[in-house]
Amino acid sequence: MKGYTANQKRLEYLEQTVKLIDIANRMDERLEESDAKSVLKVIGEYSKALDLLDDYDHKTVKSIKGQTSDLQIQYEDCISVINQLRFFQNSDLFALERDKGLKAIIGNIYQTYDGKDVYLSIEEKAANFLYMVVKNHVFIDGNKRIAATLFIYFLQFYGVLYRNEKPVIDNNTLTALTLLIAESNPKEKDILIRLIMNFLKS
Repeated sequence: MKGYTANQKRLEYLEQTVKLIDIANRMDERLEESDAKSVLKVIGEYSKALDLLDDYDHKTVKSIKGQTSDLQIQYEDCISVINQLRFFQNSDLFALERDKGLKAIIGNIYQTYDGKDVYLSIEEKAANFLYMVVKNHVFIDGNKRIAATLFIYFLQFYGVLYRNEKPVIDNNTLTALTLLIAESNPKEKDILIRLIMNFLKS
């Protein structure tokens, strides 16, 4: 039974890796060489989870629980962060918000059901926050840049941006994750959330 479970997990990781490669292939011709390398590196890092499954077989992998907090980021503070980006942009359309979409997203990541958070950990909230800002096209121009910046702000707000004095996600990885989200189909959301959390929890 244990072997069956491990094999099932291997199959799941392989299927997810194939899906990620499929997403990357959709945008291959439009990527700069450095971005393409970053995307492939991210997929490669995720596929290393397969190597952990032998440890799983021998019960040597400890289950990782995400961190929790009662604190919540505020819409007004996010807008303040975005306004600082405007100084570096020439477009009049940059960061123009559609119908308070960002406010709705912030409400979504803190939503509860039956008295419990829908997204339980800081890491799960962060992953969904990045995904929603990118995919919901909250802003007329600059969605990906704003999403990446707010994601870093989110991690900093909760004190999880650094681990052992190093960023949990470097700039190239964040770029790759953002591009993969942008290119993905809505039905591929779960694999993207897992991918982001893989870097936050590793």
